[in-house]
Amino acid sequence: MARQAQEVKEYKELGSLMPVGFVGHGAPTLGLEKEGPTVEAWKEWGQSIPRPKAILVVSAHWLQSPPRLGPINSVPLTYDFSGFPDELYQVHYPAPPAPLLSKEVLHLLTKMGIKPGTSSDRGLDHGAWVPLMHMFPKADIPVLQISIGTNVPMSEHLNLGRILAPLRSKGIFILASGNMTHNLRIFKFEDRFGEPESWAKDFDTWCAGKLDKFELDALADYQKQAPEPRLAHPTDDHFTPLLVAAAASGKEGKPQMRYPHTGFEYGTLSMRCVEFQ
Repeated sequence: MARQAQEVKEYKELGSLMPVGFVGHGAPTLGLEKEGPTVEAWKEWGQSIPRPKAILVVSAHWLQSPPRLGPINSVPLTYDFSGFPDELYQVHYPAPPAPLLSKEVLHLLTKMGIKPGTSSDRGLDHGAWVPLMHMFPKADIPVLQISIGTNVPMSEHLNLGRILAPLRSKGIFILASGNMTHNLRIFKFEDRFGEPESWAKDFDTWCAGKLDKFELDALADYQKQAPEPRLAHPTDDHFTPLLVAAAASGKEGKPQMRYPHTGFEYGTLSMRCVEFQ
């Protein structure tokens, strides 16, 4: 029997920086797919970066402030959706927990005056396990999630990213999970790969332009500066993980960037992914 993967005993400085990612995680049903443009792009992305010592996921589907961390123990996944095929609720992604990483993160947050907590038995939500099962299909890298607030000042998300930035030098892959546009009220479920709505393209293009110039203040002010922000994001939860990722990557100055995947699904959902190097 193969030995079950475990967390390292110590996270050491490696002399190099892991990239930071933002993944457009899309619909939960991507967890059932074996091929297709998004799944193939995620596979290639996971293979292209250095193997992480652990992964810290900032998911749009865990909204709690001050930040909480979990899982600390080996627990089942969280199936935080309803109305999908039965087989989706049978998907497993048994990544090892990362209790030592949680201590590292707790230390960073506490040092900056934040009072975090833990949710030891909360399983990974679909914002984490859906992309990870394609990016790192062996489920042999420890994974930890951290929650974010909603309807809080955008500066809170930028600050969180900057606090987490030192983890990059210890081999931690910080992966923020959301979508560049996200409006479930006007999905075109009957036309997955059809022409996207013009407002969705405009918002996505605006975000890419601000990312290319690394204008984080403009991104944080998207509700006032971006085109059709209320159509693109009726709520802020799927956008703000991008701010965490960008801020985590920019502590050493403007990072290099690439887009491992772009495009739209269901007419309104941007699947753009960002790698900050």
